[in-house]
Amino acid sequence: MEGPQSIPPGKRVRITRDDGLVVEGIVMPRYELSSPDHLVVKLDNGYNIGIRLDRIVRLDVLEEYKRLSKPGEPVPLVEELSVAKDRRVAVLGTGGTIASRIDYETGAVKPQLDADELALSIPEAFRYASLDVEEILSIFSENMKPRHWELIAEKVYRKLKEGYDGVVVAHGTDTMGYTAAALSFAFHKGLPAPVVLVGAQRSSDRPSSDAAFNFTAAVLTASRAPFAEVVVVMHGETGDSYALAHRGTRVRKMHTSRRDAFQSINAPPLAKVYPDKGEIVILDHRYRERVSSEPVLENGFEDRVALLKFFPGRFAEVLDAVASAGYRGIVVEGSGFGHVDEEAIKTMRRIIKDGVPIVVTSQTIFGRVNLRVYATGRKMLLAGVIPGDDMIPETAYVKLSWVLARARDMDEVRSLMEKPLAWEKGERQALRLYPRWDHDYTV
Repeated sequence: MEGPQSIPPGKRVRITRDDGLVVEGIVMPRYELSSPDHLVVKLDNGYNIGIRLDRIVRLDVLEEYKRLSKPGEPVPLVEELSVAKDRRVAVLGTGGTIASRIDYETGAVKPQLDADELALSIPEAFRYASLDVEEILSIFSENMKPRHWELIAEKVYRKLKEGYDGVVVAHGTDTMGYTAAALSFAFHKGLPAPVVLVGAQRSSDRPSSDAAFNFTAAVLTASRAPFAEVVVVMHGETGDSYALAHRGTRVRKMHTSRRDAFQSINAPPLAKVYPDKGEIVILDHRYRERVSSEPVLENGFEDRVALLKFFPGRFAEVLDAVASAGYRGIVVEGSGFGHVDEEAIKTMRRIIKDGVPIVVTSQTIFGRVNLRVYATGRKMLLAGVIPGDDMIPETAYVKLSWVLARARDMDEVRSLMEKPLAWEKGERQALRLYPRWDHDYTV
């Protein structure tokens, strides 16, 4: 028996505890917040458990970690698959849970965005297209910046120019909605094929992982969908029955950990996607169709834009501080119909007069801004704010960033913000919320 502290990650062990409990599994690597008094083991069911070292009475090493291939050598599986040769999809990796796996020998989290690795872990995706994979970034999605949106947009543009039938962008889920909106505006003048962002709520080493299901659904959408739009494809419900394709300007992550965390806001999803059956059911028949023309890219984003949530308190001081810091545009999540307090309205008037546009959305998420109902809203309109209508706050932030990269005149900024460009706002309609999505949305 070896001492528990001396067992390196990756070895399969059998542990006997002082109360007679016996477990088998793979020793997991420690991370910076791990307790030094515990040994973490991954069980065969995929879950991890921690066992206190002082309670281990016996530990036997059963086998060494087995590599899938020799270091530096690919896993030759792609050629063995029944790959759909009639469609080609480019896969761009940016990081995030879906694009990583654990190397149990070293403890490192490594990208798996290599065609052979994908063939090994998600072979079913190759039923719908041959995949060409390129890792363009390897960052957590919370580290995404407007300059990264520009890089992704440029890479997508090049792949579409090369004639791919679709592009999949593997992305961390936390800020995927922002990037989807950015690509939507950058390509609002023309896409020949779908651009599909996809992520995973749970890593591939967990038994409840959604990585393979989501990725397969994304490849199916990119290769076979009739529309040519920017969409986010993620689980449509907690099981593995279907995914939903959400428009890039209408999607929001609505839960921290659920597999069906993503939801279309103030609009129906574009399609239901059944990766196991290879079916795509269109839910909103108002879409831009695939075309044979080349993509049109209008890239560039202003990074000095702020997104602020109104709160009862000294919000006016926050507005003033942001404007004084040199920001060139501000999006405010107001209360209810989009309101802020009287003091903040005075500050807004001064900021707008100084040439900094302020767009107002609602922190209620569902519904639309209406500044003509109450006196507070009418005062905000007189101060010069731009109503965001039914835009999601994050989408309004991205759109203002895109607009300010090409317009400085306040009238031009207002005109572009009010004009629908990429399905980011809809016509005024009877009140209808979309709090769930497990029913017929066909329109």
